[in-house]
Amino acid sequence: MFKWHVLQRCSIHFLMQKGCQLVNSFIAIGSGGVSGRGYGNSIQQEGFLPEPHTDFIMSIVSEELGIIGVLIILTGLLTIVLRSFKIAQECKSQFGSLISIGIGSMIGLQSIVNLGGVTGMFPLTGTPLPFISFGGSSLMANLIAMGLLINISIFNKKR
Repeated sequence: MFKWHVLQRCSIHFLMQKGCQLVNSFIAIGSGGVSGRGYGNSIQQEGFLPEPHTDFIMSIVSEELGIIGVLIILTGLLTIVLRSFKIAQECKSQFGSLISIGIGSMIGLQSIVNLGGVTGMFPLTGTPLPFISFGGSSLMANLIAMGLLINISIFNKKR
């Protein structure tokens, strides 16, 4: 019914075991420190972490740019989410308000699931980090969502 890797990831999470992916993610996060090793100087992406450019991008960012880089990215994502909720609150049409809330929720939940998987809070799911992970379809969907959000904001100001 389930594929083997799905069962393995869930059993690692729910039985409180540490899988090699999660251990290497912790090593990458911990070795970055406050300011990181420097852009492009990651050790964990050289064969230790699977899919470092998609699933574990925040581990690599933490290793290369440190806590400072992670906080900058999280601040940017939080700003997008909060701004989308503010646009929804100021929106005069219910449809625009619901679209804005949906976009903010989509960006926020994708970020939470990705960060939860990287830090061991949630099972690893392969959810990309919005605007940061490598992948054309995810980036395109997020950019289209941002275009909708900007359009809703402009439309509200014209009314």
